Amino acid sequence: MKKLLVFLLLIVFWLFFCKIIVLNMPITVKDYVWDETESSVHITIPLKGVKSSKADIFSTDDYLKVNYPPYLFEIMLFKPVDDSKGTAQIKDGTIVFNLLKHEPVIWSQLTSPDSGDKELMKSQRQLAIEAAHKKADEEKKEAAIRKREAEKFALQEQMRLDAEERKMIEETKEAERRKATEDIESWKIHGISGKNTETKKKDVSKKDMFKEDEIPPPSSGAAPRQSGSIKVNFTPRVFPTPMRESKKADEDAWLKKQAEARRVADVENSDLSAEEKNPQWLKEKGDGFFKSGNFLAAINAYNLAVRLDSKLPSIYSNRAACHLKLRNFMKCIEDSSKALELLTPPVLANAPARLRSHARRGTAFCEMELYIEGLQDYEAALKIDQNNEKLQEDAEKIRKVIQGT
Repeated sequence: MKKLLVFLLLIVFWLFFCKIIVLNMPITVKDYVWDETESSVHITIPLKGVKSSKADIFSTDDYLKVNYPPYLFEIMLFKPVDDSKGTAQIKDGTIVFNLLKHEPVIWSQLTSPDSGDKELMKSQRQLAIEAAHKKADEEKKEAAIRKREAEKFALQEQMRLDAEERKMIEETKEAERRKATEDIESWKIHGISGKNTETKKKDVSKKDMFKEDEIPPPSSGAAPRQSGSIKVNFTPRVFPTPMRESKKADEDAWLKKQAEARRVADVENSDLSAEEKNPQWLKEKGDGFFKSGNFLAAINAYNLAVRLDSKLPSIYSNRAACHLKLRNFMKCIEDSSKALELLTPPVLANAPARLRSHARRGTAFCEMELYIEGLQDYEAALKIDQNNEKLQEDAEKIRKVIQGT
């Protein structure tokens, strides 16, 4: 009894396995329609309710396959066709092939006599796939060659246009130089000779006058000068010593400290609350405005924080980010430079802040089309983080722009 039960279970498993194999096997399409002329072949294949997007078409000169699971259409053509000139159209639930024959002759049959041989079909399919891959590689190489030739031609044409433009500029400059030289020579000839003639006429008239009167007229002379005074104003100095005895660097540093102290005193004596007089609180307030997209409010908060403490590099760095968003590129460059000046010495702790400042300043330079300066900042940022793919990609784009210009 147990042996019979085991035997029945084996039969059930075998039938289930056979059913899976049968279900997974494709259904060969045989209800296709074809017609021909001496120069072309037309094949119509029904999609049988399958979406056209699921149809996979593969064709060569002597092999044709359409796979739209669970259906499969596969044939070896009776004679070769020109696959490069053939077309396949999907419309009204069918696939229509329009193939051009290599030789204008009536076939009388569509498939090759060897289409029934599965092994031969398999080998022919493999050969067709290899031929298709080889053809695709050749087309890819030809496209690359055509692209290089087009780029080379474009470069030569641009060089020719640049040479013509330089030549035109040089010819214009040469024409202007010749004209200027001719004008000077003409002035030398006509201007000086005319002046000499007038001088001679005056001398002759004076001689004639002396002959008549015998006594030359007395010289009238210039009128005497009037007396006056010139007032000289000197720039007022804070320090009592004269400029020759002063130390300008020390004086400028002292004046800068005094100005900062006055700014802090003005803020501390204002009607602001205790929190609003805290630079760290103002920085956090500006960060909140920046995250919400209110960049002008963020800049106002950072400005007040700078007046209270001008030695915090993060305030300048964050304000530079706001200016970059508002496309105030010069102010972004100034704040980024100030942040980098305060982020000294360069240590591991301030590396992320220095990287952000270099990246923002480089972006601002590039937006102003100062690509060389921008590339220098990006390279400085890459020295801090060599594995940053985004910085590497942006730096490569800037290099291509520089090479192109």
